[in-house]
Amino acid sequence: MAFAQWAALPWVKSEKDKIQWGQLTGSGLSIAIAEGVKQHNELVVIVTPDTPSALRLETELEFLLPENPVMVFPDWETLPYDHFSPHQDIISARLATLNTLKKEQQSVLIVPVSTLMLRTAPASFIYGSTLNFKVGDTLDTHTLRENLEQAGYLHVQQVMEHGEYAIRGSIVDLYPMGSPHPFRLDFFDDELDSIRLFDVESQRSDEKVDKIELLPAHEFPTNDSDIEHFRINYREQFGASSEQDSIYMQVTKGTWPAGIEYYMPLFFDELATIFDYLPSNTTFMHFGDIEHAADQFWHDVNVRYENRRVDPLRPLLEPIKLYQSVNELFGEFAKYARIRLSQAKLGTKAGHTNLASKELPNVRIDHKLHEPYQGLINYVTSEKKQKGRVLLSVESDGRRESLLTLLKPSGLKLKEFESFSDFTNSSSDVGLIVSPLEQSVVLDGKPRLTIITEQELLGIKVSQRRRRKHKYEASQDALIRNLAELREGQPIVHLDHGVGRYQGLETIDAAGVITEFVTIIYANEAKLYVPVSALHMLSRYSGGEEASAPLHKLGSDAWEKAKKRAAEKVRDVAAELLDIYAKRQAKPGNQFKLDGSAYRQFSDSFPFEETDDQRNAIESVLGDMQSKQAMDRLVCGDVGFGKTEVAMRAAFVAVNDNKQVAVLVPTTLLAQQHYENFKDRFADLPIEVGVLSRFNSTKEQKDTLDKMAEGKLDIVIGTHKLIQQDIQFKDLGLLIVDEEHRFGVRQKEKIKALRADVDILTLTATPIPRTLNMAMSGMRDLSIIATPPAKRLAVKTFVRQRDAELIREAILREIKRGGQVYFLHNNVETIDRVAEEISEWVPEASVTTAHGQMRERELEQIMSDFYHQKYNVIVCTTIIETGIDVPTANTIIMDRADKLGLAQLHQLRGRVGRSHHQAYAYLLTGNPKSLSKDAVKRLEAIESLEDLGAGFALATHDLEIRGAGELLGDDQSGQMQTIGFSLYMEMLEQAVNSLKEGKEPTLENLLGQQTEVDLKLPALLPDDYIHDVNVRLGIYKRIASCANLNDMDELQVELIDRFGMAKGTIREAMRILEAQGLIKTRTGPGGGSFVHEVSRQRAKALLGNYFYFKDLTIGDIYQLRILLEPELAAALAGKLSEDVLQQLEDNIAEYDRPAQDIEEERVQHVASLRFHAILAEQADNPILGFIVDFMVNLLSDLTVYRRLYSPPNFELWRQGHDHQKALVSALRYGDAQRAREIMTDHMETAWKLMRRQEVEMQNRFISE
Repeated sequence: MAFAQWAALPWVKSEKDKIQWGQLTGSGLSIAIAEGVKQHNELVVIVTPDTPSALRLETELEFLLPENPVMVFPDWETLPYDHFSPHQDIISARLATLNTLKKEQQSVLIVPVSTLMLRTAPASFIYGSTLNFKVGDTLDTHTLRENLEQAGYLHVQQVMEHGEYAIRGSIVDLYPMGSPHPFRLDFFDDELDSIRLFDVESQRSDEKVDKIELLPAHEFPTNDSDIEHFRINYREQFGASSEQDSIYMQVTKGTWPAGIEYYMPLFFDELATIFDYLPSNTTFMHFGDIEHAADQFWHDVNVRYENRRVDPLRPLLEPIKLYQSVNELFGEFAKYARIRLSQAKLGTKAGHTNLASKELPNVRIDHKLHEPYQGLINYVTSEKKQKGRVLLSVESDGRRESLLTLLKPSGLKLKEFESFSDFTNSSSDVGLIVSPLEQSVVLDGKPRLTIITEQELLGIKVSQRRRRKHKYEASQDALIRNLAELREGQPIVHLDHGVGRYQGLETIDAAGVITEFVTIIYANEAKLYVPVSALHMLSRYSGGEEASAPLHKLGSDAWEKAKKRAAEKVRDVAAELLDIYAKRQAKPGNQFKLDGSAYRQFSDSFPFEETDDQRNAIESVLGDMQSKQAMDRLVCGDVGFGKTEVAMRAAFVAVNDNKQVAVLVPTTLLAQQHYENFKDRFADLPIEVGVLSRFNSTKEQKDTLDKMAEGKLDIVIGTHKLIQQDIQFKDLGLLIVDEEHRFGVRQKEKIKALRADVDILTLTATPIPRTLNMAMSGMRDLSIIATPPAKRLAVKTFVRQRDAELIREAILREIKRGGQVYFLHNNVETIDRVAEEISEWVPEASVTTAHGQMRERELEQIMSDFYHQKYNVIVCTTIIETGIDVPTANTIIMDRADKLGLAQLHQLRGRVGRSHHQAYAYLLTGNPKSLSKDAVKRLEAIESLEDLGAGFALATHDLEIRGAGELLGDDQSGQMQTIGFSLYMEMLEQAVNSLKEGKEPTLENLLGQQTEVDLKLPALLPDDYIHDVNVRLGIYKRIASCANLNDMDELQVELIDRFGMAKGTIREAMRILEAQGLIKTRTGPGGGSFVHEVSRQRAKALLGNYFYFKDLTIGDIYQLRILLEPELAAALAGKLSEDVLQQLEDNIAEYDRPAQDIEEERVQHVASLRFHAILAEQADNPILGFIVDFMVNLLSDLTVYRRLYSPPNFELWRQGHDHQKALVSALRYGDAQRAREIMTDHMETAWKLMRRQEVEMQNRFISE
């Protein structure tokens, strides 16, 4: 790029060199750094005064340096001497960064100075404690477990986070520190057979890898000798402590208390610093006032040390042991080449260079002027005359479209570019890019370059910064949670015996058959044992609080009476429901047409991967829209789980079919935000989006209304003004209601009036009990999105009494990591006083207030300033409940939380935790003694449900706390209280179904008595196969709820994937063969089973007897083939004559296209098996050859018949065909390892195909 101004910025010449760059105004700063990094080969470390400036530099440099790694060294995100430990993901990222630093070249590491001052573990520990595993290694699981324990990994039932492992039989799941993915290791005896990645949420595995590297699980060692080292050092430092809660005793017991990281020096002889990990040719850049920031931080550390050192259970180490002092830090800097970056202009002095840049003149578009664009047009024209170039930058596609629309009347022609370098390398004089650059700058030189960001053009607009896209995307099979979450002592309903208390699982030998039973205890200590085959008789009790749930007596008639009463009540409710149903069904809605290719293009432009639940919700909505009836669907998903995308897809389908869409939201701020989001998402499409809210002037509102009536607006977003009588749409087809729980009854009635003709889609995070109830009873369709987006952390929730020190800590912890805080105080009279208090307690914070009595413009300005981080604490009322997303706000403190409702608490807590940082919610209460019983319950519910996706569970809790409300007006909470919500809903569903079929619902058919078939076979998942009781219960329940063979097949595949093969039959066959002296199992690299040299006759005799008299299934045959044929392929690599290779190729050519009919399919199948028979004939080893040949023949007898009944699966057929071609190539070139791998994949694909066809065939027989 030929910009002269870059040549003017010199680089350091030697390790001790020290220079200064000045006048780096606006975006000039990151552009200058990026150009310097591109020209030189070393690692550049940029030291910033605080975290926000580090993060801002990171986003700008990532954009400007797409080819080079840009890393931020993560801070622990805790306060000095905190009682919190850093999140595992942070430790993982720190270890991974330290591990790669030595090797980095031409890359950037950004570190806030306070993070740089913290000492780290010595390099010898990190490099020396790394474990490496590769496929083919020999290690028994016992040794592996010891190694993992020594490295500090935590043994769990199911791996979810960094630093955890689980062992299930021959399968070991591991989430290594510093790795973006967890791995599943599969052992064959002591040999590591395969390593695959797996998905944390679904626990299913996918692609294979060859080796993995395991970093230690903590930044300190955790084995016995190191614990002893810690104890000796602790005693020397503080003397021994016998208090059970002291740090000393906890570490002695091998537990790691929160905040243990602040005792790191006791584990090592001496700590290192980040400097010890850097290559010697590293260049440092200092940005901002680092000296002041370092002094301030060192002062804070010392103050906290003095305040907290008196606790006898947690005595503190002096700051110098944990942190570098300011002098030591600057002493280290002196060893490296340094460039000081300054935004001010520098005086002329050796080593000082100013960037040739200047401030941009005023080019702001001002609609108050007669010629709003004049400033910009004049500037661009004068630049063009002087051969200067102008680049406009906006922050998203939606803003790009808005800007183009805005500038249309000005006649400016803008060419769009992908990246900054694309523009600088082109010859265009005026360009437009989408980039994160925030500030404008004019760079002098030949030619001159001006960068104008939209902030300069339009003043600041609030829009959504896209959160970072993460490498890991999550998905989750919605587990049958109902039973999997049971704790001992919880109430549980048995259909025939009533409500008892769950006591766990027991294995009992009943009449010679060993089965697991669920134990339930009833009144008078009576016990009931329910076999796992009868789990359908059980459901969780939810009808009120657990303590007040009834406890029935076994054998009394009270339960029968309660069921009868409920059944009578249910019948009337069902009749009313049907009436409503019928009215809805009788009025046909609009049947939308779906334009497949346009829709696909639209959905592909969604920048995140959809979660499974989200995909299901989208499919259901599209299905409803394409049906004849009007849609009435409730999409219930937690805050930030992607409901808006579901709405956008629906809106797209409606607009594409020439209908208008109205989006109804509860607050003006939200309307504005949705407008921005919709503009963004529909940026590249010819779709007009409008907004109707109090932020618009009367003229703009009138204009919007006219466009709506004429049909010129496709999508309009607005508050309840949208549903007033006088509003006219030309052709409204879809109404989307967001945050449904915020609308009052009257507005809902108005929506209902529309409901008969238009499709309605309702979005909510916490449905109010009545809505939820209607959805559950089938009056409205319900989709639940329970899966969090990738890598979202649950919000840590604390309920505490209000206390100034606690508030100060919470706010500081957030500000120190560059975040922001919501402080919720729901009283406008005292809000300013609270803001003053906070400013006194936390002088470091910049505090502002926001509440609903402010003028709209003022409120918008404050929210916008908060969004752009001008303030880091906002004291506000519940107006923020539906506000704009602020990804950097990750702490919320709620004053007098006991006064808020459950849905409100949840909604407010959802304001934070919208990025990948650990978020905190503090619910502050008055004196605990003065809290009402319901308030205590609400706070307990919200504190216990920290998981993501808890919104829906909370609504059901709300049902339990308040009773289910009056579903259709008549009071039923009594019935619900006695028999429990789940059973009540089940009876209601059956009553509706029997009325539909014209039958009279009676108690007998409501509780559909099931016939039981007892085959006297043990049905047991051994506890050494699945250890966790709750997981086992969940799997039993899933087996019970499999509707057909296909579901069973899927479940079987999943069980083998997650828990390994219960390798009985194969192992037994292998053992017998070994005992006969026919085969030998070999461990170590390239291990597997190989076969002794034996004459073909003897082999035939022995094996024939074994296999013919053994009742082998197709599964057994395939499992044996998967073990043996890869060995055969490897043995033949490079040994086959050209004739045989030609034979194999001719064979493949016989089935070069998918079969057209059953006869052709059969011929191809036989040819495919002949491929394997040819290989078997060539085996040097007669036994190996015989076994494979024997299997192939046996299979062709068993499967030809079956093949007549099952259509082939083309995708798997194509894979198998490609494998055989690749295999011939590997055999020809003598690549044994490759031949082994291809044959393994090929056999696994064949087995998959066979299993699918087995299921299809059985289904076919059933249907015929």
